[in-house]
Amino acid sequence: MTTVRSYGDPCAAARALDVIGERWALMIVRELLFGPKRYSDLQAGLPNASPTVLSQRLRDLEEGEVILRRKLGPPTRAWVYELTEWGHQLEPILVHLGRWGSRSPAKPATKTLSTDSLMLAMKSHLEPARMEGLDATFMIDLGEDLFTVRVMDGELTIQRGEPTRWDAAIRTDTATFQALVIGGRSTSELGARLETTGDRKALRRMLDALVAS
Repeated sequence: MTTVRSYGDPCAAARALDVIGERWALMIVRELLFGPKRYSDLQAGLPNASPTVLSQRLRDLEEGEVILRRKLGPPTRAWVYELTEWGHQLEPILVHLGRWGSRSPAKPATKTLSTDSLMLAMKSHLEPARMEGLDATFMIDLGEDLFTVRVMDGELTIQRGEPTRWDAAIRTDTATFQALVIGGRSTSELGARLETTGDRKALRRMLDALVAS
């Protein structure tokens, strides 16, 4: 790519970094893991990225075939960015990177994470063996953001949007959800800040599979 610096190294890892190694590139991928977003949504999820840098990274990733830009049909007719099939293959890399980063000696930031960061953290903090035999769909309502969380065969999949049906639901704000997923706080500790409905036994099993760092 002409717009991105290259290592000029034939190693596959170096060639991968030629595509996604620039600053903000992987963060854009993180923001698109669970569904397409408009440019304004990406700006909201990455407030520290300047518009100039964000636009350049989007062009780089599109040129590298990691993402694509397309126009939604009616009634929205908005332009959105989404991951290609090849781009989606970065998800397990980001999950393992999160696990590795959670053990970093650097002091973690005290800010509330973005909703997409929190949903990715669910996968990074997950111990699949604890969900053995669980088959359930959950709705996570974080105000303006709704997610479908599906658990089946010990695997957890996440998609942006409301499920057509669900077994249990969590309704809360991002700070409270962060305390639940990352801080290891219990639902009883969070009290009225966290509303749960539906199959509480299934929900408890899913939450028990999330291990705080």
